Amino acid sequence: MDEADRLLLRRYRLPLVGELQVASLWDALLSRELFTPDMIEDIQRAGSGSRRDQARQLILDLETRGSQALPLFISCLEDTGQDTLASLLKTSRQAAKQDVEAIRPLDLKPVVLGPEGLKPEELRVMKQDPSKPSQGKLAPVVLGPEELWPAKLRPEVLRPEVPRPGDIGSGGFTDVCPQDRAKGNADLAYVLNADPCGHCLIINNVNFCRESGLMTRTGSNIDCERMQRRFHLLQLAVEVRCDLTAKQMVQALTQLARRDHGALDCCVVVILSHGCQASHRQFPGAVYGTDGCPVSVERIVNTFNGTGCPSLGGKPKLFFIQACGGEQKDHGFEVASTSPEDETPNSNPETDATPFQEGPRSTDEPDAVSSLPTPSDILVSYSTFPGFVSWRDPKSGSWYIETLDSIFEQWAHCEDLQTLLLRVANAVSVKGIYKQIPGCFNFLRKKLFFKT
Repeated sequence: MDEADRLLLRRYRLPLVGELQVASLWDALLSRELFTPDMIEDIQRAGSGSRRDQARQLILDLETRGSQALPLFISCLEDTGQDTLASLLKTSRQAAKQDVEAIRPLDLKPVVLGPEGLKPEELRVMKQDPSKPSQGKLAPVVLGPEELWPAKLRPEVLRPEVPRPGDIGSGGFTDVCPQDRAKGNADLAYVLNADPCGHCLIINNVNFCRESGLMTRTGSNIDCERMQRRFHLLQLAVEVRCDLTAKQMVQALTQLARRDHGALDCCVVVILSHGCQASHRQFPGAVYGTDGCPVSVERIVNTFNGTGCPSLGGKPKLFFIQACGGEQKDHGFEVASTSPEDETPNSNPETDATPFQEGPRSTDEPDAVSSLPTPSDILVSYSTFPGFVSWRDPKSGSWYIETLDSIFEQWAHCEDLQTLLLRVANAVSVKGIYKQIPGCFNFLRKKLFFKT
């Protein structure tokens, strides 16, 4: 759904939640394939199951259903006799589109900034030896719509390098492991003494159905093998599930949550898939099943809360998400020259971006009050900042997973998880021309040192 339609839905959320008659809409929504039967059931179970709760969830989920979701929804309203709401949305949508057309620039030309006298055939992104600065051969900066850029000036995304202890320190890290007293203090650090210390579930979605419009995630199997080996070395019992639909993903996660974790000390979930933004209260983002249906990160995490998984109460639950957070490409705020050895001419990095994107919620109106409990002993690590793409090289895997594996190999024996993830963010942030920075939501109560 484009931004204008998304903003329109949010603008009229209060009257929609207050007046929408959802019971008459289900058949119309199904017939136009706006939602699947499973999605309809999820909406009907939202909150207390009241009409208002169902209407609120319907409006939120509608944002994930593609570029034609709003006009199809309007036609559903018309078919079910809800003409007042249909007219309100249709009129406002037409007015918004007319406003956009009125201010749209007509004939944008790229503006090239560079040394005076630089000939058009010299407009290249030049690779220079940084030890030999040139006064007259500066690379020009191109401003303007990307589709109008000369072909030679298109930015290329470089293959990720394997971080080395000596150069990870560009962000202030040192090569010497700190002797952290917290590691042996049960009041300051989680105790991971069990053998194995916990379960690790890896869901690796590579091949998606044609109807989903999602491309094959070439290179993801490399990520999967890395994570399977790494967490096995960190003394976890690893299970890998491949190419799961959204419903199968939920089932696999529920089965893991229902196990008896009483004799174990932690639990780890790794998701490798396409992703998008999602409306949320606590944890942003969603990941796609192979059928093209999204599962929100919030739902994944809350499967392991005190109600769904009481045997993990007070124990760390870790989630690592390799998926796009949206479709924006981050150019960075400053373009620095990249060393020649970082470049792989035949590399063709891909993103885990998806056709459907869901925007983050604005502040809830009075009718939408959060009832979820405050999470504890949970950490969710994202491969990218919400709203932006996450880069994956078909030959070497994703930047995030490759770096995560390397950092864990070098430092997990002596540093806590939060410090490890800072190293990962620092190392990934300096890669390529397009930028990416991982981040996390940390609700751990103590430091976590892996068992090595």
